[in-house]
Amino acid sequence: MGAVNAVRDKKAIDVVVLDLRKSGGFTDYFVICTGTNPRQIQAIADAVTGALRKEFGERPALAEGIEKSEWILLDYFNFVVHIFSRECRAFYGLERLWGNAVRYECAEPA
Repeated sequence: MGAVNAVRDKKAIDVVVLDLRKSGGFTDYFVICTGTNPRQIQAIADAVTGALRKEFGERPALAEGIEKSEWILLDYFNFVVHIFSRECRAFYGLERLWGNAVRYECAEPA
């Protein structure tokens, strides 16, 4: 998946994909990752939007949180990319909220 490769290229940590297709979600997948600081969070978002535009001609239907860079959400309809700071990810706990979704861990590159 292009979004997963893009977040990993920018050294996002704790990359997880949740398959929501059988969970009654409003989208098919969540790509969730963590950046270590606002600058990296913004770089990850830029990498995702750039890679998906270049590879697939896709642009997010909605992009939120760009100003603060604590939680950036990129909505591509069939999947949503969530780029969190550590604190925001712990606070909102999307993996916990969608605990019935199939979870795919994306191991850190060697």
